[in-house]
Amino acid sequence: MPTFNRSCIQFVRRGTIILLLATMPVLFVTRSDSHETSSPAGIAMKEGAQAFERGAFGEALSHWKQAMELYKSSRNAPAQVEALVLSAQASMGLGQSKQALQSLELALALAQKSGDPLIEAPILGHLGRIYLALRQLPEASEYLQQAADIANKQKASPLMATTLNDLGILSVLKQQDKDALDAFQKSVSHAQSAGLPLLAATARTNAARVLLRLGQPTNSRIALDDALDHLKDLPPSRDQSLGLIGIALAYQRITPQLPQAHDPLVLRTAGVLQEAATLAQQQGDKRTLSYAHGYLGHLYETEFRMDEALQLTRRALFAAQAVDAPESLYRWQWQLGRQLAATGQLDQAIASYRQATVTLQPIRVEIAQASSEGHVADQDTVKPLFFELADLLLQRASLTDDGKAAEGYLFSARDAIEAYKTAELRDYFKDDCVDAVRSRLTTFDRLSPDTAVIYPIIFSSRLELLMSLPSGLKRISVPVTAERLTREIREFRRLIEKRTTREYVPHAQQLYDWLIRPLETDLSRLNITTLVFVPDSALRTIPLAALHDGSSFLISKFALAMTPGLTLTDPRPLNRDKLRFLTAGLTKSVQGFPPLPYVADEVESIQRLYKSDQIMNNDFQASRLERELREGRYGGLHIATHGRFSTEVNNSFLLTFDGKLTMQTLDQLIGLFRFRQEPLELLTLSACQTGVGDDRAALGLAGVALKAGARSALATLWFINDEASAALISEFYRQLRNPALSKAVALQRAQLKLLSDRVYEHPAYWSPFLLLNNWL
Repeated sequence: MPTFNRSCIQFVRRGTIILLLATMPVLFVTRSDSHETSSPAGIAMKEGAQAFERGAFGEALSHWKQAMELYKSSRNAPAQVEALVLSAQASMGLGQSKQALQSLELALALAQKSGDPLIEAPILGHLGRIYLALRQLPEASEYLQQAADIANKQKASPLMATTLNDLGILSVLKQQDKDALDAFQKSVSHAQSAGLPLLAATARTNAARVLLRLGQPTNSRIALDDALDHLKDLPPSRDQSLGLIGIALAYQRITPQLPQAHDPLVLRTAGVLQEAATLAQQQGDKRTLSYAHGYLGHLYETEFRMDEALQLTRRALFAAQAVDAPESLYRWQWQLGRQLAATGQLDQAIASYRQATVTLQPIRVEIAQASSEGHVADQDTVKPLFFELADLLLQRASLTDDGKAAEGYLFSARDAIEAYKTAELRDYFKDDCVDAVRSRLTTFDRLSPDTAVIYPIIFSSRLELLMSLPSGLKRISVPVTAERLTREIREFRRLIEKRTTREYVPHAQQLYDWLIRPLETDLSRLNITTLVFVPDSALRTIPLAALHDGSSFLISKFALAMTPGLTLTDPRPLNRDKLRFLTAGLTKSVQGFPPLPYVADEVESIQRLYKSDQIMNNDFQASRLERELREGRYGGLHIATHGRFSTEVNNSFLLTFDGKLTMQTLDQLIGLFRFRQEPLELLTLSACQTGVGDDRAALGLAGVALKAGARSALATLWFINDEASAALISEFYRQLRNPALSKAVALQRAQLKLLSDRVYEHPAYWSPFLLLNNWL
């Protein structure tokens, strides 16, 4: 007989909606003697199920792992597969996606040996579902389609119902809403015919959300009412509670779209959440109780009933603490902080926000993976946490008469944004390499007398400039909204690449007025000659050197550098004595990319000025590059080839003669330097480009040197005239020979030389060169 397990619902966020994933209702076809419930393994399976039902995922995982080992010892493969799949569900509940995938891959290998597609297919569905939750859409699509093909061939309605629900979510993530609605409606039909009312309610709820996206709020409400009616008739269970929470959140989403029904919808939302809380309470499921109380607290917050909101949020927080659920605990600490701030309790609010950032730290990568993926440009779900904390700290600084205490709050505000920037880079590269770099470095606030660090923080209503000067930290608030600032930045970037016009000038002057003019008095008084920017969001995409004060470019006044974060920058000066270069590149046309004839000039200038080795054209292959880096002792690596930085790190590359060097491969190659006493001093990428308006691509450009363990990088925002690039690069290396000059000043002099040349005076030629990270 087929063995059924209940569907376990998980939440998947997409933009302004939350979709419901239901785990596979059919695990596999097993024989009735696959495991005895009275055996030690059977008892462990039963205890795991009981723990899972009350939200104790860690305890459930422990029991199921024990059962899996016992089944392995007794060579009971079908039962071992079942224990592995259940272990994967518990791991996902704990946010341990890697462990979940490992369990499922082992289960799949065992299932494939059985030769039974009805054992293999549900595991394929589970794998697809995990990749869906992680927003790795190509992998999710592959596994889910395999499961759907088997379900169709075997005419397995339960399996088809679940897979269609997941394929519907996949379509939503691909912004194919009509396809998604069709999949959800078919899922409802299959679930009903298979006698799976909980799955039918789940698919109805998802269909309601898609109807809202399609501009049909009334039909969305009808679908939700239908899902709620069916869900209420089911026996009490954890999944029923989670289903009720999903329906309540969907009601909350449609409320603004149906203003005439505001009060009834709010009352219904509150009632459904309260029902979910009561069910969870009866079952001893504190994890689900935490979500019910937390979302109910948020509902009261939106209705400005702050006393009830605070009470419910605290209950949610305590419930999450009781079951060690950091993935929800940080949300309720954040929510409590927001509510405390709204009621004027600023110090308590700051404390709660800080607790949320600490709770989030160890689970940040999992949260990020489940909130964005490549072409699904989802808004970062935790960025507001750090920026709201920084905003509160800046408010607190304004209310403090003690100058030293006020400066302390300013430093704390900067540190909050710094923590986000570090996490952002870690999320982009999808590993912890940034933490390893950060652990070796310390924040430097004692700057050289001629240097200022400018830390712009873009809030929705204003721009804050925190400026680290030799005399201390100063704050300037600029009354420009994030929307207007971003619009100006986008126009500036779009127009400055047009080499035959000066349309960029008004935008260059406006940005100067917002970013630099408020600082001019202090910069002049302290004789500052070098500016280091720690840019955020859209500011990473523009060449600050081309900002204009009405009479001259910013580069004419200051040497400039950018760094993704102060705590990510190694402040030691350049060791010129050990600066031996490896140069690699292409002058020929390969793989459809145009030739770069002037790369030869760049290579020749490096060879003339420094000790160096070259690998060019046919020799420029990843294997040869690895051998040279492994065997040579280089302080500089100059790569002159076409490169592209993309929103998704996996789509970023540098062109080699026989292929493309991905960021992962580059990291592995240059990472050889991490374990040497002297790291790579300078990485130069002289022909790379990022897309207009692509903030994450610019982040990757800034982060690649950091990830690879290089102290500094010189790179370009867009591809420029090959001859101009060669001239600027050659002059930069010539200036860098002077031990009295920093890298920032060497680049400034090279850019000014091109600016003084009538052929190359337009900033499209000289401004896209950025010095990243260490500027000394």
